[in-house]
Amino acid sequence: MDNDVSAGSTTTVVGRLALGVTLLAFGLGYTDLIDGVTAADAVSLAHYVGGVALFVAGLLAFRDRDAANGTAFTGLGALWFTWAVSAGGQVSDNAAGLFLLLFALVVLSLALAGGDVLGQGTYGLFFVSLLLLAVGRFADNGDLAKAGGWFAAAAGAVAWYAALAHWPTALPRRAAGRGVTATG
Repeated sequence: MDNDVSAGSTTTVVGRLALGVTLLAFGLGYTDLIDGVTAADAVSLAHYVGGVALFVAGLLAFRDRDAANGTAFTGLGALWFTWAVSAGGQVSDNAAGLFLLLFALVVLSLALAGGDVLGQGTYGLFFVSLLLLAVGRFADNGDLAKAGGWFAAAAGAVAWYAALAHWPTALPRRAAGRGVTATG
C-alpha cells in the first residue's frame, strides 16, 4: 500500500455521511424525541440526500471498482428515493408494511454480505429498525414504530461514525518526477 493512499475513499465517506444523516432524520422523526418533528419531516432529506446523493455516491463507487459500496449505496439510494416520492400517498397500512419489509430484506442482504464491522453494524441496526416499523404498520402499533425509530437513529449514528473513522487522511497525489525517465 502506498503511503499517499488515504485511510478511506472519499466516495465511501460521502456515502456513509449521506446514509447517516438520512437515518438520523428518519429515525428521530419516529421517536417523538423532538416535539413537532415526525418522520414525514424527513421526506425532503430522504429524497435528495438519501435518494439522489446516495445513488450518485454508489455510481462513483462503481467507477472506483468498489462493488460492495456501489451496490449498497445505489440500492439504498433507490429505496430512499422511492420512499420519499411515495410518502404521503394514500396506501394501506399493509402496503406500507410490505414496502418496509421488502426494504428490510435488502438491508439484511447488505448486512450479511460482509464488509467492515461498522458497515455491518449500520445495516444490522437498520434492518431491525425496518422490521419493527413494518410489523408496527401491519399491527397498527405506534410503540413498535417508536422503537424502530430509535434503531434507525442508532444506525445513523453508527454510519456517521463509520464515515469519520474512514475519513481520508491524505489526498492521493502523483510523486514528483514519476513518469519521467532519467538518463545518464
